[in-house]
Amino acid sequence: MGLEEPTPLSGELHEARYYVSLDKNAVQCQLCFRQCVVAENELGFCRNKKNVGGKYYTRVYAKPCALQVDPIEKEPSFHTLPGGTIFCTGTASCNNRCKHCHNWHMSQRSVDETVNYFAPPSKVVELAMRARCDAVSFTYNEPTVFYEQMFDTARLARESGLKALFHTNGSISAEPLFALLEHMDAVTVDLKAFTAEFYEQVSESELEPVLETLQNIKRAGKHLEIVNLVIPTLNDDLDDIRRMCVWIRENLGDEVPLHFTRFSPAYKLTSLPPTPIETLEAAARIADEEGLQYVYVGNVPGHERNSTFCPQCGERIIHRVHFSVLSLDVEDGKCRFCGHQIPGIWS
Repeated sequence: MGLEEPTPLSGELHEARYYVSLDKNAVQCQLCFRQCVVAENELGFCRNKKNVGGKYYTRVYAKPCALQVDPIEKEPSFHTLPGGTIFCTGTASCNNRCKHCHNWHMSQRSVDETVNYFAPPSKVVELAMRARCDAVSFTYNEPTVFYEQMFDTARLARESGLKALFHTNGSISAEPLFALLEHMDAVTVDLKAFTAEFYEQVSESELEPVLETLQNIKRAGKHLEIVNLVIPTLNDDLDDIRRMCVWIRENLGDEVPLHFTRFSPAYKLTSLPPTPIETLEAAARIADEEGLQYVYVGNVPGHERNSTFCPQCGERIIHRVHFSVLSLDVEDGKCRFCGHQIPGIWS
């Protein structure tokens, strides 16, 4: 892809955004809900930021460990440029500790433990344009932990005519989120469960900041899609799923696409089985009953709910098999059959 050979850390640091100085050369990060207080020469919880001499620095600026072209459906972002391609960036580490993470080789490792490329924002945009991608995306690990790289890349990408989107766990604080959204077109948020217990026990995280982020994205007017990875015995209670669907409808509206995604054993949860397809279908029916208009089943290639159906006339308007778009009947943002307006980014 025109990248330089993978290189070890050069020792160069890039000052972080969103932190405050405290006494005794300590700092407090303002980027996510954790609000880490970090003593001199120590790292924050995410391991990607370091206090050096009373200033806070990101250790992963221009040092992604993943650069890849993907279909935009893989994000998933089903209502954004269907059939398009995204140039994806990810780095080491995360601000969650999810026991089920499929990308744990990146997200649960520090930048010292991954093989990293030298790719500053300008290089990422250059590679995306060379690959004729439609957008840049920040994904694989939690992009909040490489906020500075993401922010600068998204700004340059949109100046170059590309779209920009990111896939997040939703734990980012409001001020940096709103600043970032000025340079973003779409966001996919993992709503991992609808109980505080799941977030605490499975992800070492919190639910409430995610709900706040979802509402802030809606307030900002950006295209939003939600992913709920359904894990057997941990977050597959149908009453909880119904409460989640009601909350989405009442707080975000009935047009937000919702993806119920199949779990496959990974990382520290290899003892659990894959999600039964019947469970995903039951969850989707509950979402239908609660009035959500665009409900998908993910990680089940060939399932009917890979596709998009018009809520007005019922016609299939985007025919998908897994991440492949076979036909598209959305014209100027409307159903080709009945003219119903379909939310999303279509050109």
